[in-house]
Order: sequence, then structure tokens, then C-alpha cells
Amino acid sequence: MTILTALYESHLPSLHLRARGKVRDIYDIDDQYMLIVTTDRLSAFDVILPNPIPDKGRVLTTVSNFWFAKLHDIIPNHLTHIPLEDILTDTAEYLQVQGRAIIVKKLTPLPVEAIVRGYLIGSGWKDYQLTGKVCGISLPDGLQQAEKLPEPIFTPSTKAAVGQHDENVSFEQIVALLGQSIANQVRDVSLKLYKEASAYAKGRGIIIADTKFEFGVNDEGKLHLIDEVLTPDSSRFWAADEYKVGINPPSFDKQYVRDYLETLDWNKTAPAPELPIEVADQCAKKYREAEIRLTR
Repeated sequence: MTILTALYESHLPSLHLRARGKVRDIYDIDDQYMLIVTTDRLSAFDVILPNPIPDKGRVLTTVSNFWFAKLHDIIPNHLTHIPLEDILTDTAEYLQVQGRAIIVKKLTPLPVEAIVRGYLIGSGWKDYQLTGKVCGISLPDGLQQAEKLPEPIFTPSTKAAVGQHDENVSFEQIVALLGQSIANQVRDVSLKLYKEASAYAKGRGIIIADTKFEFGVNDEGKLHLIDEVLTPDSSRFWAADEYKVGINPPSFDKQYVRDYLETLDWNKTAPAPELPIEVADQCAKKYREAEIRLTR
């Protein structure tokens, strides 16, 4: 069994703690910049689990940074080039978050999650079985579980507070929330990012079944990619050589943990049950395998 040190919460006394999210701890640096620490916390069904997944935060940071660089020509992102050691001069603080902390520009986050689905799985598959649609979007008859969609679809949701569930919404609701111009930009760039990343990942033996993006705007209203991007936390990754239509394919993401939790008598509200060590360890291995396939 792999034994790794895990970081459930960061503690950086030299900076002001702005917020703790489901996975990330956010600290203020000044009026322009923030420091974001990706911890080893895991959320499932929008509930934070009580025990961490060792090394997960480092993996997510590495994968996100890889994609931010690769997709920069499509859309700017929130990263800066400020070295971590310039901000965390205390050695203990620096070592605590090394490899899992980034310094980013302060932007105004949009209150939506931009979800793109390329395959019929998860809640989309359940929706389709009941209605023939996914989030109100009509699809051809006769599609099977895990089947590739004729074209990727944009199915946004509202961004819920910690402990609450995100809610799927229509594109028209996003227009009402953001305005036509920004809503169009979010939809179009999300689909472009997904298609570009999917083509690359397929060459590395990974199918990106679906993913979510988050965006923010600067003072001039320019759209930026923020938070995380195309990680095992924000995406559903399948092994291309094990993919088969009609089943829920093996994955490199937290679907493994969701599947375990589905076997329990748990109502998917806090508090969440503790994961057995072997489940947390296997999840960590899946995350690291995704990192290796995508970035090396």
C-alpha cells in the first residue's frame, strides 16, 4: 500500500485566509493577487469527505498547470509568473504547500460551472433514459450508455456554496445571469477547449467523457480561465483501451469513489462517511496514473 503525507487543510499564518472551498484554500496576497492551495480534500456529490486522498492536491496542480499552458492560445488564464518563494518566505510554510500552491490574478468569478459532455454517462445518461434529452437538449433516439455524442454539448450549472448541490440550468438562464455576450463566449470557448483537449488526451490513451470549466473576468470584462482545468476532479477520464459502449467504463477520476459511495446507505448529505484506506489509496493511484499519461 502506498503511504504518502496528505494535506487536509493548509495553515499559512503569514497570509490572510480568504476562504476554504471544497478542495482549495484561498489566501489574499494584496489587491491584485491571491495564493491558492490545492489540498488533498475530496468532495463527492458536493459533500467534502472526512479523510483526504494523499498526493491528490499536487497531482491536480500539476495537471491544471499543464493544461493552462497548453490551452493558453485559446483563452488567457489566472496564472502569474510570481515564484512561490517570493510570497512564502517562511521555509515551513513554503514546504507545506510546495507543488500544490499557485499565485493567481484576482478576477471576478462567474457564478456558473461550464460543463461540456462528449459522451452519454452519469446524470446525463439518467436524464436521457427518462426524457430523451440531457439538460433539456434533445438527442437522437437509441443511444446507449457511454456512447459518444454526435457533437459535444454545453450543459451549464449554477455554482453552489460548499455543502449545497449545483443545479443544472438552461443556456437561456445563463444568458439572463451573465448577458448574451459573456454567455456566448463561455459556451463557445468551453466547447473549443474540450475539443482541443479531447484530441490531445485521446493520443495519450485517455477519453475525456465530460468536464467542467470555470471562468472569471478582469476589470475590463475580459474572460479568463480560472480555478482548475481538465483534472481528475473536474473531469471524467476513461482508459481508451478499456472503453466499451453499454457499460460504465473504468475511470481515472473520482468516479471510483462515487461508485463506492453508491454502495453505502448514505443520503449524500453531510456528514459524509469515511473512506476505507484501500479505497483512498486506489483513488490516489488512479489520479497519479492520469497525471503520468497526460503530462509526461
